[in-house]
Amino acid sequence: MTDRLTMQDPRIQYPQPPFPKQPQPVPGLQSKMDPVPDHGETSYQGNGKLKGRKALITGGDSGIGRAAAIAYAREGADVAISYLGNEDSDAKEVIALIEAEGRKAIALPGDITDEGWCVELVKQAVSGLGGLDILVINAGRQQNRESIGKVTSDDFDKTMKTNLYAMHWIAQAAVPHLPAGAAVIATASIQAYEPSAILLDYATTKAGIVAYTKALAKQLIEKGVRANVVAPGPFWTPLQSSGGQPQDKVMKMGEDVDFGRPGQPVELAPIYVLLASQEGSYINGEVFGVTGGAGIA
Repeated sequence: MTDRLTMQDPRIQYPQPPFPKQPQPVPGLQSKMDPVPDHGETSYQGNGKLKGRKALITGGDSGIGRAAAIAYAREGADVAISYLGNEDSDAKEVIALIEAEGRKAIALPGDITDEGWCVELVKQAVSGLGGLDILVINAGRQQNRESIGKVTSDDFDKTMKTNLYAMHWIAQAAVPHLPAGAAVIATASIQAYEPSAILLDYATTKAGIVAYTKALAKQLIEKGVRANVVAPGPFWTPLQSSGGQPQDKVMKMGEDVDFGRPGQPVELAPIYVLLASQEGSYINGEVFGVTGGAGIA
């Protein structure tokens, strides 16, 4: 893996397209990607910025959630991750990485499109961690469809429930447990601002995540809790190879941004740490774009 602490040209710091075809069934495993993404397994170094904190991260088995989980553990936090049961092999790796830092790790497999499970996973996270002061709502569903006629009601329903309903159910269950100084971080996308024609339902939910979190931030600051959004551009995660993009676009991923490559999940980790830590104490209701130069409007 790349030494992230050595000054270097960011355009060639990580792999560039073209990439091989690599279709996977939903939800996809990071271990089967080529190249395997860098989540910080060997490259992220912590500095105790979250010492003693207790975090729940949805979609913590791979991609952005995995990078956040590794970083949080190395910054001194105990971490619970939620994920689908068929992502268990990736999740076990994350649990081992958290425990290797001497931190408590809680595995919470289940389907967040089920309201009852969303409530239960918060309950189990609070019980297992002994409290909760960081909530990262990150799990998402993205399936490309070439035209509006191909977006079925089932598609729309699954995307809405995974990306928006679950966000509401989890936040609603978690807020009563969050003390002053706690942080909520949601994962949106550049799609909220520059939607792709083939991602109608996904882009709609990402715009909704921005609006929901901004409104939530206004509520929560009244109890001393901050809420913010991270809006990534093209990042190298299983979401893309398991139907999030057509395979020809996966092969060229990141080609059209200034860097000429996709971001690696570890490159987002410092943002999630900042927004969770006391260093971000005056940041609330903001959207942090990390888009490889594409920007957000």
